[in-house]
Amino acid sequence: MVDHDEARSRLLEAAEELYYRRGIHAVGMDQVRDRAGVSLARLYKLYPSKHHLVAAYLRVYGRRLRARLAESVERAAPAPAGSRARLLAAFESLRETIDTPGFRGCAFVNAWAELGGHGDESHLLVAEAVREHKTLLRDYLIGLAEDYPDPRGVGEQIHILVEGAMATSAVLGAEAARQARDSAATVLAAADGARRA
Repeated sequence: MVDHDEARSRLLEAAEELYYRRGIHAVGMDQVRDRAGVSLARLYKLYPSKHHLVAAYLRVYGRRLRARLAESVERAAPAPAGSRARLLAAFESLRETIDTPGFRGCAFVNAWAELGGHGDESHLLVAEAVREHKTLLRDYLIGLAEDYPDPRGVGEQIHILVEGAMATSAVLGAEAARQARDSAATVLAAADGARRA
């Protein structure tokens, strides 16, 4: 018999695979149940609705994505490397993510596009998970910009470039990450110039 933790893990893995690859509206709870090998009763006990399951998968996926980003930055530009090197290293991690087989763009933007930030309370569960990830990613990048007089301003500009690359990469591929990195280098050069002035 599958315990709650194993059932939860199987369901979240199945949800990530199916919802990301096929889309949220295209996948029913029975398909997630079948892929996970968990009873429908157990599924609904753990996740009372599809929106609860989608929000949970996005939170787990977001934690993993942010941890992978932080590990990649530490590997490419370990502390005490300066903010410039660390922020630019984030774009290498982004390129690696985009180059992953089966990449279909940003899972969070995709979920927002399907369910939006409006509607009933169940839709808002997903919107909250999307906002949480975007906020935590932005805050991480602001932290990397700590060497600049205005780390929030620099970090927010870099965040917009990262988000833009993720949003367009499903069409442009890894080229979007390279273009975003070039734009980030321009932003950081201007911030370096302002710091010296």
